Amino acid sequence: MTGYKDIYGVDISRNVLDIANTKTKHWQFSNNESGFKEFEKLLTKNDLVVMEATGYYHYCLAQYLFKKGYFVSVVNPLSVKRFIQMKLSKIKTDKSDAKAICEYAMINNVPLFSAKSKTQAECLQLLSLIDVYLKQSTSLKNKIHGENVLGIPSKFVLRSLTRSLKLLQKEINSLEERLIKLVEKHHQKKFELLKTIPGLGTKTSLLLLVLTDGFSRFENAKQLCSYTGITPFIRKSGTSVNKKSKISKIGNKKLRNLLFLCSFSACKYNKSCKALFNRIVAKGKSKKLALIAVSNKLLKQAFAIVNSGMPFSEDYISELV
Repeated sequence: MTGYKDIYGVDISRNVLDIANTKTKHWQFSNNESGFKEFEKLLTKNDLVVMEATGYYHYCLAQYLFKKGYFVSVVNPLSVKRFIQMKLSKIKTDKSDAKAICEYAMINNVPLFSAKSKTQAECLQLLSLIDVYLKQSTSLKNKIHGENVLGIPSKFVLRSLTRSLKLLQKEINSLEERLIKLVEKHHQKKFELLKTIPGLGTKTSLLLLVLTDGFSRFENAKQLCSYTGITPFIRKSGTSVNKKSKISKIGNKKLRNLLFLCSFSACKYNKSCKALFNRIVAKGKSKKLALIAVSNKLLKQAFAIVNSGMPFSEDYISELV
């Protein structure tokens, strides 16, 4: 806890904040602005407040404290869970979780929270809603197929399903148009640069810019690949454990899936990606492994292109990556 006067661990639920500090004191406040103000009375500007990323529930408190000038950290819930398991704790309550979050921050260097801009927040909300509508759209398509398979589909039911599907698609198109406008307004040059990379589609370029806030969240391509979850996870121990390496899959699943789809196109039109794919397959490795390597290569190319400020060119891309 170097540099901080005290550390407060916050376990957040829908309605309640359970808080513990290094002196093992415990408080409980409501998860709303009134509760935030009560919590603020405990804090000094040299304190650190640590909480888990819990869907939507942590966001308001983190934003509130950040704007007030306090040190805030939002940590991965999985890291805290593993920390609690390591302690072999037999107690699982909101109070004990708040204490565990505090203890975790005392012995680990936790990242400081940086509030998202209004544009970044809207882009993330648009992406989230598009995902919801796409899932509903898939469900409706499956339902329509199922009704047709019955052999005697109700015309009334089919009309209703078709209307709903068209309405959803209209909303998806509207949201995607809004997302493109926001990205073009705030990351226009980077967006254009990414679209020059053979194999990297428009949707993947959009998602990359939104999730990375214009690549500003990462210092190097290695960090970006780790965030996406396409770095190898090696499992070896002694002489008995020597399993095949797999990707970590810790990261944004949608981005990872889109990159994998892009790798098929990249193997055809991106010379360096095609060479990488052929080289790996020639060594007897699976095509799936080669495509994952191509996905990794595409990410590194994207990072290099954006940071160089130059459009894609086969002549110098190998020097940048």
